[in-house]
Amino acid sequence: MSTASHSEEFSISDARNDLGGITDRVEHRGKRIVLTRRGKQVAALVPIEDLEALEAIEDEIDLEDARAALADVKKRGSIPLEAIKKKLGL
Repeated sequence: MSTASHSEEFSISDARNDLGGITDRVEHRGKRIVLTRRGKQVAALVPIEDLEALEAIEDEIDLEDARAALADVKKRGSIPLEAIKKKLGL
C-alpha cells in the first residue's frame, strides 16, 4: 500500500470510510496520503507543514519571476496599455 517511505495510498472510497484515521496518519505521523480513483493517483493529503513549505517555495518562485520581469522592463522599457489596445483593435 505504500508508495514512498512517508506516503500511503488509499482509494477514495476507502479514504471516505476512514477519514478520521487517515487524517490522524497525516496530522500526527506526518504521512502523505495519496488518493486513487480506479487505480489512478488523483490527489493527496499532506501535513500542513508540507503545504506551507510548498506555498513558500511557490511564493519565492513568483518573487523571482516578478523581479526578472521588472528587470526586463527597466532594460527594454514598456509599452503603454493604450498602444497595445490600439494595436489589437480594442
